[in-house]
Amino acid sequence: MKRLFLFLFVLLPVIASAQIQFGYLSYQQVIKEMPEYTQAMQELQTLKAKYDEEAARGEAEFQKKFVDFLQGQKDFPQTIMQKRQAELQTLMDNGVAFRVQVQGLLAQAEKDLIAEVQKKLNRVLLEVGVEYGYGFILNTDDNACPYINPVVGVDVTEIVRQKLGVAESSQDEQNE
Repeated sequence: MKRLFLFLFVLLPVIASAQIQFGYLSYQQVIKEMPEYTQAMQELQTLKAKYDEEAARGEAEFQKKFVDFLQGQKDFPQTIMQKRQAELQTLMDNGVAFRVQVQGLLAQAEKDLIAEVQKKLNRVLLEVGVEYGYGFILNTDDNACPYINPVVGVDVTEIVRQKLGVAESSQDEQNE
């Protein structure tokens, strides 16, 4: 009886591991093919352009005041010169602070825009995993899995593309 129990104890993990299949794909490759990703990146570029325009407006204002300061500095009394220098310093500080704030705002906007795209891709990965009975689906980005055994691992990229409706466009690009 002990032999049978020991045999089952050793054999069960081997049997179980032989039955579990998993999928794998490059998450970044697939997400970048999604139309929602393209739209999100366009929205991000539009937002970035608006921030750049505002920053350029602030820089133009600074440049104008700086030129005015340089042209009139020899005629200004000391108190006006100090006041204008303080104004220029404030404009410069505000411009730098705005640029720093914009970097944070753009990073958060990108995170928010991509989150919705990731949710959609994750839902499709869940569907594929359940439908095909995979134990898990690996993300192969950044060489995370340098070796995948083809007996137990299945490349699910095309299945996911089909479910996302991006299979045709990606195949057209490969044929060109």
